[in-house]
Amino acid sequence: MSSASKTLKGPWIGMRHLQALLLFLGLTVMHIARLNVSVAIVAMTNAASTNPNFPEYNWTERHKSYILSSFYWGYILTLCPGSFLCRRFGAKIVLFIASCGTAVLSLITPWCISWGDWQIFCAIRILQGLFQGVIFPCVNEHLAMWSPPEERNRLGAFSYTGSDCGTVLAMFISGMIANSTMGWPGISYVSGALCAAWCILWLIFGANNAPKSRFITEAECKYIESSLQHNEDFHERSIPIPWRAICCSVPFMALLVARCSETWGLSTLQAEIPSYMNGVLQMDIQSNAVFSSLPFLAMWLLSYVYLIVADVLLKRKWLSLTSVRKLFNTLAFWIPAAALVVIGFLGPEQANVAIVLMTVSVGVNSGSTIGSSLNTIDLSPNHAGIIIGLSNTVANVIPILTPLIAGVIVVDKVSSSYNKIQIDFYNGLLLIPSQHDRGQWQIVFGVAAVIFFIGNCVFIIWGTAQAQPWDADDYLKPKDTEACSGEKHVAPAAVAPPIDPVLERQITWPERYTVKATD
Repeated sequence: MSSASKTLKGPWIGMRHLQALLLFLGLTVMHIARLNVSVAIVAMTNAASTNPNFPEYNWTERHKSYILSSFYWGYILTLCPGSFLCRRFGAKIVLFIASCGTAVLSLITPWCISWGDWQIFCAIRILQGLFQGVIFPCVNEHLAMWSPPEERNRLGAFSYTGSDCGTVLAMFISGMIANSTMGWPGISYVSGALCAAWCILWLIFGANNAPKSRFITEAECKYIESSLQHNEDFHERSIPIPWRAICCSVPFMALLVARCSETWGLSTLQAEIPSYMNGVLQMDIQSNAVFSSLPFLAMWLLSYVYLIVADVLLKRKWLSLTSVRKLFNTLAFWIPAAALVVIGFLGPEQANVAIVLMTVSVGVNSGSTIGSSLNTIDLSPNHAGIIIGLSNTVANVIPILTPLIAGVIVVDKVSSSYNKIQIDFYNGLLLIPSQHDRGQWQIVFGVAAVIFFIGNCVFIIWGTAQAQPWDADDYLKPKDTEACSGEKHVAPAAVAPPIDPVLERQITWPERYTVKATD
């Protein structure tokens, strides 16, 4: 292999991998701050199960549902503005401000709740949502600027696994912190400290694109820019956004339906698993946190399995990128749909089966990252931030609805199946009276299963991984004079060339008459 071809391929490890690692860590700490409330809220309303030295709040299921969903009230408001901010100022400064805001709000949460109760908790969560709404538009825009096409799947999927890692840590460490001497306030303090630490790393090593990085080698910079077919002035000019073409695009609408379905199913699992385990499976807060984290640990680990399999399928050309996307999305949607239906019929004596099924359903769902999440960059690398801003704005209305709907369906009610204390002598277990009716959870999980199934059907039929025509730099620019004037260009009438005088004398009068008549 020649040195020129080696240079073209770029270094094996470089700044593009460091940017992916920074995005991974950023998504991790942001998701810890976002999702730890699902465990914290159980400790705050049942202090005796963790550390009784801290205040306990008598919040109803309706209050809890408001707290869980309030984050997304602010989140959806900054998704589209986040896309514009990222295009205007770059991902570096926008992500830095988002993380700083999240850190400050996390640190002041315990003090604010002490005097403002659940209402101020909702207000803080709304503000955190406003800051974090810009994250995924920036992540997609950053990946589009740093990922060569042949490495996009790898770098993008690795970055997105930060969401899974953050979910695992939010579920796992939150229970341990709440049970420690720090109590439930420690959950907010640890989250804020992690976000602040990431801000420092991002400020030092983050860069909006390869040419602006202080640490990148010339060879890697040329490799990234040439593979993305960027001209020298690419980062200095602005590409107009084809709003009408995007909104009328069938592949984009299929992606939108898939993302809404994914958000409904996953938000149901993320927000409701701790309550389900506590209310139906009768697990205490410490084991609740441990077992609640298992499904998302599987999700994190299986995402790397999906990544390796996708690399093999694409490198050996066994499947096209579109086929890989649809195959992985099918596995990620339909297997959890079936598992959710079964979970709804399990009770406290079948807790182990429920844990296995929830672990499998959430773990397999990690395939949606390669299946549909990264499809936003496929459809339009130039407008990746705008595409995910639009899709996430619509899709993240769902997490507002799911806790509210669950709060209406699932009420504080003793199940008729376990209205008495029962002793299971075979397993040596004491079955505590159930707080929730299992039939109510069957409705919650059944709705999520149906939405999972239908959403993937739409993506299979109309989804694609091909770049769309409206991604072109000059899509909205006039192509010719006709496009500029808006009038049809009429070609001038053809004029016959003059006949040579010498030749004309040799033509007989009938032939000369025919020529003139034709003219």
